[in-house]
Amino acid sequence: MFITGAVYIRHYRKAMSGSVIQEKVAKLLSRQSGKPVLRPIKPLALKNEVASRKLKKGEATCVTEMSLLMACWKQNDFNNTVCSKEVSVFYTCVEKAQNKAKAKQGTQGRLLPKEANTLLKRFPNQSSEI
Repeated sequence: MFITGAVYIRHYRKAMSGSVIQEKVAKLLSRQSGKPVLRPIKPLALKNEVASRKLKKGEATCVTEMSLLMACWKQNDFNNTVCSKEVSVFYTCVEKAQNKAKAKQGTQGRLLPKEANTLLKRFPNQSSEI
């Protein structure tokens, strides 16, 4: 018997309705044979450390102030006394950017990996499975 594509799709959708999938999941999770079929690969316990990954870098700040400072240095043979205004403008911009970054990090509500590791060392998890 020849089945067209549309008929095949209709039968497939009917077979994969919610009840069939739920029955398969229930069968996999059932304890009829003593243990569930789905077993965890690793123990279900949290580690006492988190991965030390680098945070994403933000946009470059104070680029215009830095370029003005470097242009002033180039024109005046790298003399800091002549370019004191540009230096102070650059440092104030850097300070503002650092304050913004600290304020943003404080309101984020996330710990850095190093901070989380120190807390986890101080208060370790139970080593047994739950």
